[in-house]
Amino acid sequence: MKKAICLFALTAVLCSLLTDCRRRDKAAPAPAPVATPKGLKMSPYTVRGVRYRPMSVQQALQYTEEGEASFYGQAGTRSASGEILRAGTLYAAHRTLPLPSTVRVTNLRNGKSCEVRVIDRGPFHRHRIIDLSREVGRRIGMNPHGTGQVRIETISIGRGKDRVYRPAD
Repeated sequence: MKKAICLFALTAVLCSLLTDCRRRDKAAPAPAPVATPKGLKMSPYTVRGVRYRPMSVQQALQYTEEGEASFYGQAGTRSASGEILRAGTLYAAHRTLPLPSTVRVTNLRNGKSCEVRVIDRGPFHRHRIIDLSREVGRRIGMNPHGTGQVRIETISIGRGKDRVYRPAD
């Protein structure tokens, strides 16, 4: 009986020592919450009966999409962010990115890319993912008729010292 108790105690001590000495893998830390930059336009809105809800800053910083782009914009009109659209400038419209955002737009046909400020809402044509100023289209060598296949990758959200950048992959 004494032998059994001693053997049990010895086994318990060895198990606890082995358990404490083995390497414990820690779970990857959860991503830190991202502060929302000041001055973002993130209010839901409705166009032609469809409700659009802008994505969170966290979602926007991870955003990448491929699809069809088109030209848009009349110089002198005001964008959803309040800026006036000017000929020869680099701007874009997106349905759900926070305004303003900066994205890299890459023409999938030729690999040319350009950094663009997203300052407006659209496109409201169901097969398109982004509307680009004609200057952006010219720089990335898009079809002169106004459409092309592109990849969009968010670079940053906000402006100035409050700007938040996409984390490194």
